[in-house]
Amino acid sequence: MASIGSSTGAVSAQTDSGANYTPALVTLTSLFFIWGFMTCLNDILIPHLKAIFTLNYAQAALVQFVFFAAYFIMSTPSGVIVRKIGYKIGIVIGLLVSGLGCFLFYPAASTQQYSIFLIAFFVLASGITLLQVAANPYVAILGKPETSSSRLVLTQAFNSLGTTVAPLFGSVLILSVAIKSADEIAKMGASDAAKALQTNAHAVQVPYVGLAVVFILLAIFFTIMKLPKIVEEPREPGAKHEGAIELFMKTLKYPHLALGTLGIFFYVGGEVSIGSFLVNYMKDLVGFTPEQAGKFLMFYWGGAMVGRFIGSAILRIIKPGTVLAFNAIVVCCLLVVTMATKGHAAMYSVLAIGLFNSIMFPTIFTLAIAKLGRHTSSGSGLLCMAIVGGAIMPFIMGKLADVIGLHMSFVVPLVCYLYILFYGAKGSVPKLPKGVTETD
Repeated sequence: MASIGSSTGAVSAQTDSGANYTPALVTLTSLFFIWGFMTCLNDILIPHLKAIFTLNYAQAALVQFVFFAAYFIMSTPSGVIVRKIGYKIGIVIGLLVSGLGCFLFYPAASTQQYSIFLIAFFVLASGITLLQVAANPYVAILGKPETSSSRLVLTQAFNSLGTTVAPLFGSVLILSVAIKSADEIAKMGASDAAKALQTNAHAVQVPYVGLAVVFILLAIFFTIMKLPKIVEEPREPGAKHEGAIELFMKTLKYPHLALGTLGIFFYVGGEVSIGSFLVNYMKDLVGFTPEQAGKFLMFYWGGAMVGRFIGSAILRIIKPGTVLAFNAIVVCCLLVVTMATKGHAAMYSVLAIGLFNSIMFPTIFTLAIAKLGRHTSSGSGLLCMAIVGGAIMPFIMGKLADVIGLHMSFVVPLVCYLYILFYGAKGSVPKLPKGVTETD
C-alpha cells in the first residue's frame, strides 16, 4: 500500500551536519511499517465482520469506504494542522489519534455495533493520514539531500513489509477464532449467546488494544526524541499569491496530470478492491478456512514488496510508461484468467497480481507530476486526494458481487487496470498547456 506525501509546500531543515540521525530514521521507518500494517489489516477485518454481522459484500466494503474517505477528507486539514503546530507534534498527534481509533474497536466489539466499527476505522485512518503528511518530509531531510530518494525507497519497502506481515498476524489472532454470526447468536439460549458474543468481541479487542498501546508508546517516544526542526521555505519576494482553487484549475490544464489523477484513483481502487475480497474469494474457490485464506493473502501483498525491488532496477533501463503499460497488460490477463477458471488456477492467478502492482503507484505518480514546474506541489496534492478510489471502487465491486457473484465481480478491477494500460501507453506523455513552458 502506497503512502501519501505532504502537500504543505517546500520544506527545509535546521540540522547539524555532524549529527547522527540514524536513530530518528529508524524510528520514522517504523511509522511506514505500522501504517502499511494497519491498512492491510482491513482485509482481514472485512471477512470477519461480514461473518459476524451477516453482511452482504457492499455492506462489508463500507470498511474500505470510510477508511479511504478519511484520506480524502483529512489530507488538507492535516496539512493545515502540521503548518500550525509543526511536523514533530503533528506526528505525535497522529499517533495518538490512531491509538484512539484502535481503542474504539473495544466498545465496537463489546456492543456488536457495525456503525461503531466504521467510526473506529475513520478515526484510525484520520490519524494515519496526519502521520503521513507529517512524517514524509522528515525522511527526505534526515541526511544528505543527494540520498533522499534512497531513504524514501527504503521506507516504502518497510511499508510493504507491514502489508505482508499483517495478513499472518490477523489470520492467527482474528480469523482463527470460531465466530458466530448475529443470526446464529439470535437462535441460541441466553448463556450460549453471551459466550458467543464474548468470543466474537475478544477476537478483535485483544489485537487492537495491543496496537493502541503500540501507538501510545511511539507517541511518547517521539515526544522525547530530538528531531531536526523543519521549516517552510518562504516564497520569493514579490511572488503573487494564488488561491487553492486557482492553483487547482491551473494544475488540471496539464492533460498528463489530469489523466494521472484518474490513474491513481483507479489503481488504488483496483488494488484495494482485490485485497478486500480475497479472503472470501479463496474460501469460495478452494474451500479454505478464513485462517488459511488469510495466510495466503500474504502472497498478494508480499509480491508487491518483492516487485518494488525488481521494478526499481528495471525502471533504470526501460521507460516508466512502458513498464507501467506492460504490468497493466499482465494484470488484465491475470484477471481474465481468474474469472475464466476455478479452483487453484483462479486463486494463484489473482494472487500473482500483487507482484505486478508493485511499481504502479510511484510510477503513475512520477509520470503525472512530470514537467509541472511550480505547480508540482499542487499537482502532488491532487494526486494524493485521488487515493479516495480505495473508498469507491471496492464498494462498487461489492454491489456487483451481490448481484452477479464475487467471481465475476472482478470485472471492476479489470476496468481499472485497462485504464492504467491506456495511461502508461499514451495518457502519460507530458503535454504543456498553450503558452506554458517547463520553467513556468
